[in-house]
Amino acid sequence: MKVLITGGAGFVGSHLADALVERGEEVRLLDNLDPLAHPSGKPPDHLPPAAELLVGDLRSADDVAAALDGVDRVFHLGGIVGNGESMVNVRKAVDSNPGGTATLLEGVIARRDEVRRIVVASSMVVYGEGSYRCPEHGLLTPGLRPVAQLRERRWNPVCPACGSEMSPVAVREDATLRPVSVYGISKRDTEELALVLGEAYGFEAVALRYLNIYGPRQALGNPYTGVAAIFSARLLAGRSPRVFEDGGQIRDLVHVSDVVAATLAAMDRPEAPGHAFNVATGRRVTVLELAAKLCERLAPELVPEVTGEYRSGDIRHCFAETSLARDLLGFEAGTTLEQGLPELLDWVARQSVEERGEEALEGLRRAGLVG
Repeated sequence: MKVLITGGAGFVGSHLADALVERGEEVRLLDNLDPLAHPSGKPPDHLPPAAELLVGDLRSADDVAAALDGVDRVFHLGGIVGNGESMVNVRKAVDSNPGGTATLLEGVIARRDEVRRIVVASSMVVYGEGSYRCPEHGLLTPGLRPVAQLRERRWNPVCPACGSEMSPVAVREDATLRPVSVYGISKRDTEELALVLGEAYGFEAVALRYLNIYGPRQALGNPYTGVAAIFSARLLAGRSPRVFEDGGQIRDLVHVSDVVAATLAAMDRPEAPGHAFNVATGRRVTVLELAAKLCERLAPELVPEVTGEYRSGDIRHCFAETSLARDLLGFEAGTTLEQGLPELLDWVARQSVEERGEEALEGLRRAGLVG
């Protein structure tokens, strides 16, 4: 039986395909070669020759049926990424992520005697602002930061009960999901569709909440992709990384090799079905620290540009508690940022890319999403 990877020509999908082919699996990829990730409209050269590529759309029942033919396991990585992209192209985000997932799941349901498990890529964005602790009111999951607060350049979430500034804590999988962007809503719906329908129809489903993924093959030309790729693309163009707010936003960057290891474990481990897992390192880095590290390695003459602006849909802090993945998947991230960044930057230095950050930012400004 074949293994299907939706979004298989993409960043994580291509690395996952390599790993599966290496262990002797018969692999099929379904990808629409969206220009945001594939500006040339052509498949990337690094796809393993042994993998079968179908160019098609998750929203097409016919394309999905062809992709599922003869398949017994599905890695669902397809869809659009990026808070900014989703806030501008709302319908595209909803159609592509929960809409495409619904079409895929209908295909899985029709073949549930053949397809034994589906692993669905979710994201940290489902948590929204993540988890915080108020000195008086304890652990809380705040919602969207009010625009009035952001206009005053008060960046950290405050307790809704007493107004005190709160301290961020590592977010657990049982935290309330309170997404603050269309992308976050679409990924929450994507994972919940899979878990709910898997339970109802009797196929195995797992959701993986990836934190900030980085590594070679990231789509440097996509201005809405991961923060490390966005900063690297600007540096390649001779521009300083643009850091919003004050740069104190906390992130958890996880290397693509660790993401692949966790994703394979989610398909293989008997304890995985029915759960959503954080896929992260459990280690913190601020956005400004990351920008400075990249400047130091790619363009020492440049320094990060801290704008003091905010973007609607952005979150302040999100970093993960990782014990559930360790206990049930046997997964612990093995690559530190100090180990992973040189590999990323070695790959970045060999790329030629049109940096589209200015264009994307102007689009967000016109929409009133930057303040």
